[in-house]
Amino acid sequence: MAIDDLLDEHEQSERVRSWLKNNGAGLLGGVVLGLGVILGWQWWQKDQAGKKEQAYQSYQTAVEGLAKGDLKQTQGAVDALVKEDELYADVAGLQLAKAQLQAGERDAAIATLRTLTPDDALRPLVNLRLARLLIDAGKHDEALKVLEKADDASSLEVRGDALLATGKAKEAQEAYTRALTTLDAVSPQRRLVELKLIDAGGTPPKTGGAA
Repeated sequence: MAIDDLLDEHEQSERVRSWLKNNGAGLLGGVVLGLGVILGWQWWQKDQAGKKEQAYQSYQTAVEGLAKGDLKQTQGAVDALVKEDELYADVAGLQLAKAQLQAGERDAAIATLRTLTPDDALRPLVNLRLARLLIDAGKHDEALKVLEKADDASSLEVRGDALLATGKAKEAQEAYTRALTTLDAVSPQRRLVELKLIDAGGTPPKTGGAA
């Protein structure tokens, strides 16, 4: 090997050592950070899997309680689910509220529905059932507040019920009429809403097929 080659290798080695000296700490920090991210991700996945499993177990406890008619067991499971998993809590909560109502525990059913925090997909259903129970309990103003932003046919119908019960016939007519505009002409619900509108002093709008 030529002297020049040895000098080149020596120079290259010195450059490598110099680079490591200047950048080694940063390189090591990057490796440590990378490992931290990987380990953190793995821990997060295991933690989420554990929470999902716990939520599923709580949901199963709620289902078993309903099957046995043990509302106390189901209530405990739903309370746990509210903290563990909103979707499981919403589904189990709706089932519990139905069972409570069937058992004559209307106020308990109202309380159950009020503890739920449903997503956009389930919120209309939860609010509709809650509003109906509130109307049955004579809490019409609270029912109206629950349905304040609702615009589907069923919610508008129930909103009309609450308004009519408080003597606001004109506003009830408007709610029923709005409900009818969203219902198909052959919908079974339509005839009922028309009767409610007539009872409130209004006139059902003519459908497309009317003469």
